[in-house]
This record gives sequence, structure tokens and C-alpha cells, in this order.
Amino acid sequence: MNIKNTNHIYNSMLSRSERWALWMTDKVGSTGFFLTLFLWTIGWLGWNIVAPKPYRFDPFPEFTIWLYVSNLIQILLMPVLMVGQNLQSKHNEIRAENDYEINARAEKEIEELKKELEEIKTILLSRLPGQK
Repeated sequence: MNIKNTNHIYNSMLSRSERWALWMTDKVGSTGFFLTLFLWTIGWLGWNIVAPKPYRFDPFPEFTIWLYVSNLIQILLMPVLMVGQNLQSKHNEIRAENDYEINARAEKEIEELKKELEEIKTILLSRLPGQK
């Protein structure tokens, strides 16, 4: 029985851009990335609300530059995340197929073992005194 390491198989199929998309998907989907964006937003908005007027670069309440930058981040990340999620899904399908193959082989072997045990049981019972 040949057991395949689906991680090695999958990783060998990936191009450099696909590896990058998966890396970005992992990083953007992390708590660290969320906290970074959250703190950046709080800092940006807070500075432009409470800083002295001459130092405010994105005036309250419009925050035009902040909206532009955050929308740009979203627009650039969205396709990369979708590609990464599709690649993760493909990896899950490969793993599930491999798991199915292993389970089918194991079930076949278990059935063979059960038959052999029944044969052994039959032979042992036939050799007991008083049994035919």
C-alpha cells in the first residue's frame, strides 16, 4: 500500500504566485493582521480628530484619504484572498481523496482479516474434543 503525503504532492504543484497567494491568505487571515489594521485605523482617525488643526492631514468627519487607502487595501487584497481560498479548497479536496483511498484500503484489509479470523475460529472449533 502506497500512502501519499498530500502536502508534498500539493506543494510541488504550486507556482510561485500561488505560493504567494497562500502566504498572503494566511497572513491576512491572522489576528495579527486584524490588530495591525485596527490599530492603524484607530491611530489614523484618532490623530485626525484630536491632533492640533495644523497637523491634521485627513480632516474629520470625511477622512477622505483614510477611505481611499482602506478601499485600496480591500480592492488589492480581495482577489489575492479569493485565489488563496480556492487553492486551500483544492488542497482540501486532494487530502479528502487521499483519505478516502486509505479508508477504502483499510476497510478491504479489515474484511480480509475478519474472514481469516473466521477461518481460524472454524479450524480451532473443529479441533476441540467433542467437536466434528
